Formats: sequence, structure tokens, C-alpha cells
Amino acid sequence: MPAELLPPARTYLFVPGTRPERFDKALASGADKVVLDLEDAVAADDKATARSVVTGWLQSATPAGRSRIVVRINDANSSWFAADLAAFGDAHGIGVLLPKAESAEQIAETQAALPGASILALIESARGVSEANRIAAAGAQRLVFGTLDFALDLDMDITTDASGLGYAASRIAIASRLAGLPAPVAGVTPQLDDEARLLSDLADARRLGFGAKLCIHPRQVQPIHAALRPSAEALDWAQRVLVADASSPGAARLDGRMVDRPVVLQAQRTLALARD
Repeated sequence: MPAELLPPARTYLFVPGTRPERFDKALASGADKVVLDLEDAVAADDKATARSVVTGWLQSATPAGRSRIVVRINDANSSWFAADLAAFGDAHGIGVLLPKAESAEQIAETQAALPGASILALIESARGVSEANRIAAAGAQRLVFGTLDFALDLDMDITTDASGLGYAASRIAIASRLAGLPAPVAGVTPQLDDEARLLSDLADARRLGFGAKLCIHPRQVQPIHAALRPSAEALDWAQRVLVADASSPGAARLDGRMVDRPVVLQAQRTLALARD
């Protein structure tokens, strides 16, 4: 399959950077990406320890494991930002999640310091939303919506009704599309034992143009994957499209409809989403 058709990650599972015994378990959970967290999950006094633990683990990780790792560093206005950039300057093949992203300059600075890493921008403030287009165009590989911090910034209660997030989410989704980025990543669902809420949050995000979700527990991963997997009917349609196109490239018809290139591309993408 062409590289541009490979589906982006659907799930990003957080693990505290101070808990190395959980790193391999998180990779074994089936999450597409594992986020080793140096920010919110780590107390101020433990920042240096967490940074050392994560860099040490990355040195011994397999290439396959490293390719699924994202490190959430501390934000650009924090006293730990410079040390984080210095620690991961040669960390090729990983992703780096920049929290509280609020400007194109922050993305450029991070990318310049970490040339071997893919930069994900975590937008979680009103200022970040207002700058979403510039952030997306500045070199970020994907936008992520930090819904809890955004709600805090706006003094918004989203405990039972998250509809107030809609405008900001749409801005982030549109900015992603304009910059040619993958569909953005939705924020966490903190209710660990409420699968119905998890899937409701995911459905709301999908309606707004999001294609993935942050997870804070391994049990959230597989329900998200199952919900994002195409139906049997959609998979059957996609397979029939490719068969029809193979038999008559550029001039096929299926179910009374012309099978042109956009239809073929949609069928390929649908089949790609059928992964476990």
C-alpha cells in the first residue's frame, strides 16, 4: 500500500515516565502508540529522574518498540523544557508530544532541537486554539486536543456535557485538514470504568473530524479500535471495488456507480482500517 494510505495511529496510551515496569506492558496492550509522560504524570521533584529513566529505556528498546513511542515533554514555558530538548536530541524514530502548544515558534524550536523526532502539538488552551492553523502549518505531524486543560482554561464544566468543546474541536480539525495532516487526536475520557462514556466521547469526536483518541488505561484501547473498525458491509464494498478496478482499471462500474480513483482510494483506506 502506498505510504500516504497507511492509516495513522488510532490510540495513544499514557504511561508515567517514572514507571518503567509499565513501558513494555503498555506496548503489549495493543495501543498504536505509547506516550511516556514527563509532564502531568510526574511531580516536579521527579522530573530529572523520569527523564533519565525514559532516555535509558529508549537506548535499549528495539527499533519496532521505539517506532511506537511518543514522549510527552514539558511545555515550552516550563523550567524543564530545555533539559528535555537536550535529552532527546538524538532520539531518532520516536514521537514527541509538546504540551500547551500555543505558537508556531514553539513547534519550530522543538523541531530544530529534535530533528529525528515527529512533533505532535497538544493544543489545550484558548490561545492554542486561536493559533491552530499556524501550529499545524509550522511542521507539527499531528494535532492533539487536550480537552481537560482546555476546559479548565475556559472554566468550562464538561463532566456531563462536553458540547462546549465543539467549536474548538472543529477549529483543530479544520486546521489539520488545511495543513494536510492526519485527522487530529481527541482528548482523554477520565471515567476508567465507563465504556459507554468512552465510546460516546469517541463518537462525538468522530463527528467533528477526529480520527484517534488519547487513552489513560489499557482497557480503553480495544474498545476504541473496535469502534473505529469498518463494518462487515463496508469491508465487503471495499473489496468489491478493488476487484472491479483490477478487472477494468479506470473504467469499472460497481452497483451502478463509476469506480474512479477517489472511490478506489476510499476502498483502500477502508481496508487499511480493518487492522486489529
